[in-house]
Amino acid sequence: MDSNSKTLKILMFPFIAHGHITPFLELAKKLSSRNFHIYFCSTSVNLDFIKDTLTGDSSYRIEPVELHLPSLPQLPPKFHTTKNIPPHLRPLLMQAFQQSSSSFSTLLSKLSPNLLIYDVLQPWAAKLAAAEGIPAVLFFTGGAAAGSLLHHWHSRGGSFEDFPFEELSLREHEKRGLVASKRFVKVEDEELGFLFGVFELSRDVVLIKSCRGVEGKYMDYLSTLCERKLVATGPLITRGGDGGGEIMEWLSMRERGSTLYISFGSENFMSEKEMVEIAKGLEMVEVGFIWVARPPGGAAAAAVPEGFAERVKGRGMVVERWAPQAAILAHPSVGGFMSHCGWSSITESLYFGVPVVALPLKIDQPGNARLVVAAGAGVEVERDEEGGFGGEAVARAVRAAVVEGGEGMRRRAAELGERMRVEEDGGVEEVVEELSRICMKK
Repeated sequence: MDSNSKTLKILMFPFIAHGHITPFLELAKKLSSRNFHIYFCSTSVNLDFIKDTLTGDSSYRIEPVELHLPSLPQLPPKFHTTKNIPPHLRPLLMQAFQQSSSSFSTLLSKLSPNLLIYDVLQPWAAKLAAAEGIPAVLFFTGGAAAGSLLHHWHSRGGSFEDFPFEELSLREHEKRGLVASKRFVKVEDEELGFLFGVFELSRDVVLIKSCRGVEGKYMDYLSTLCERKLVATGPLITRGGDGGGEIMEWLSMRERGSTLYISFGSENFMSEKEMVEIAKGLEMVEVGFIWVARPPGGAAAAAVPEGFAERVKGRGMVVERWAPQAAILAHPSVGGFMSHCGWSSITESLYFGVPVVALPLKIDQPGNARLVVAAGAGVEVERDEEGGFGGEAVARAVRAAVVEGGEGMRRRAAELGERMRVEEDGGVEEVVEELSRICMKK
């Protein structure tokens, strides 16, 4: 869009999880510098985070707008986000979020945007926009590999038969978990497609946080399945953030590529048994590490097994607070990332050329893990038939990624990271072109 073009108003509406909010915000920053005025919709606790992120930079035309959730005594405003919410309150939060449609409908009428960019967990938002005559475009913040795997499974009635990418195959325990998930099951008496029709409600394009140089063939297949053009936004890496001084100082004393970074995201909790096995594995292998550890199940208990921090003192750091993940992964001392394989974490790891030690936890994450392993940029921790893992399996995977095969995996990860950087700016230009076209056709 040239400087004389009319400023177009876009309402961006991510799910209330930081893993969704962050890529939405990074895309909002890029769009706001290209003749778009961005309304960014979320709950008050998430908007506080966004305002802090934008403080001191007036170049972004991003206006926070608050989504009001129903008032529930068990769910105070500080828990109107999935970050750090006690696990037993998650179902209540999801219920309240789904009941916020009247608040969102009021915002649509008041703001009258030219376009809505919505998230995968709120197809109802796209339906409300359509009722107001506002076009809607899905921004899929997951990867194309995992997305195509799950979309194929749904479109084949719960079967992986004829899926063209054998390297992404799920284990039996993962298939059982997928069947048990309600997210991918059709609701009776409603004509709904994959993820409750969220792809089908998007105009003729779907935005996806990906790069063709990394996921091209998976993007093509997902595009065929959803019958929409997929437009890659690029990696949307978040930079900056305070609070990592002590960590960065500690890293500066480590040798290049010698340190394992361990984090399972702000919304995942390992069980006590899993924490014990990870600790055992770290004690078995002589590598330095930074472990961003959270108490099992969100309980008010020690984050790591008793005595562990003392036994690894000198070569390991346990962090029980927020850590600047992108800055850590960008540090030359980091040679591996043990991750739950959320797509944003995988993207950041490859972007900075860091191999992945994969411990996938949730539905889409096994597909992300298989993608990295197939690309030669990571190794997966072996699990038993029920999905459990032991300390020895953790130790083997860490050795393979950081010690024995470290150089080769780092080289491959760096190659993928370079492909991402090549597409970083061009992808956004295509996004701008497609969104402008849709707005003009309104």
